[in-house]
Amino acid sequence: MEIVRVETRDGSIHYGCEAGNQVYRLEGDLFGEFSQSEELLEPVRRLAPIEPTAIYAIGLNYREHASEMNSELPEYPVVFMKSVTAVLDPESPIVLPRHMHSDQVDYECELAVVIGKTCKNVAAKDALDYVLGYTCANDVSARDWQNFHGGGQWTKGKSFDTFCPLGPILVTADRIPNPQILPIRTILNTEIRQESFTGDMIFTVAELIEFLSGSTTLLPGTVILTGTPPGVGVAADPPRFLKAGDEVAIEISGIGMLRNPVVAEA
Repeated sequence: MEIVRVETRDGSIHYGCEAGNQVYRLEGDLFGEFSQSEELLEPVRRLAPIEPTAIYAIGLNYREHASEMNSELPEYPVVFMKSVTAVLDPESPIVLPRHMHSDQVDYECELAVVIGKTCKNVAAKDALDYVLGYTCANDVSARDWQNFHGGGQWTKGKSFDTFCPLGPILVTADRIPNPQILPIRTILNTEIRQESFTGDMIFTVAELIEFLSGSTTLLPGTVILTGTPPGVGVAADPPRFLKAGDEVAIEISGIGMLRNPVVAEA
């Protein structure tokens, strides 16, 4: 099923099932039993397909990206978190920080995993049973705040408002039985900047869930960003950071394309 979250003309927000060019309201509990109703919705705006309860993210999880960053392959997943207030809807603008100024805002295409039921101490062989679905994500990163001004932690540089675009749809796990075979890329304006496939991950989706759920409860609605492939702006020569007027598109085969323009903070 292709799940969307939309706003309708009366300002109400609904989960729906996208079928062709039409959206039908979902009945039931997204984290329990749900089904497609016969009620046709008339969306005026598409929203991020999930409101995360938490966002875990993984650094250096593609072999070729670790190589371009001149980093050793990690022995364990490199984990950081992003604020849930960083979530951004499809087509809405990524805002370059100016109050806490950054001129080094970067793009990172990522496969996002949405946990569908309470998950703790789960073995990798069972981990995909806990996945509700998958969507596209952009782990937008202010590299100067990430590496120099953030007190040695990445959270500040990863959590500015609008720094976690998600969408455009949530594809349920039954449609993607193997998340390790998906082509993924970033298109900046008209240029492909990142292009790889999820099979280059060092730690698979199942292994990440096993690791993150170890002695730790992952609630329904937890989003896991699974790392980015090579081609990030900071690794280019010269570096290519986002600027006002750009448009970033994240595309994952079987899920779709997540587009966001870029503006400067007022």
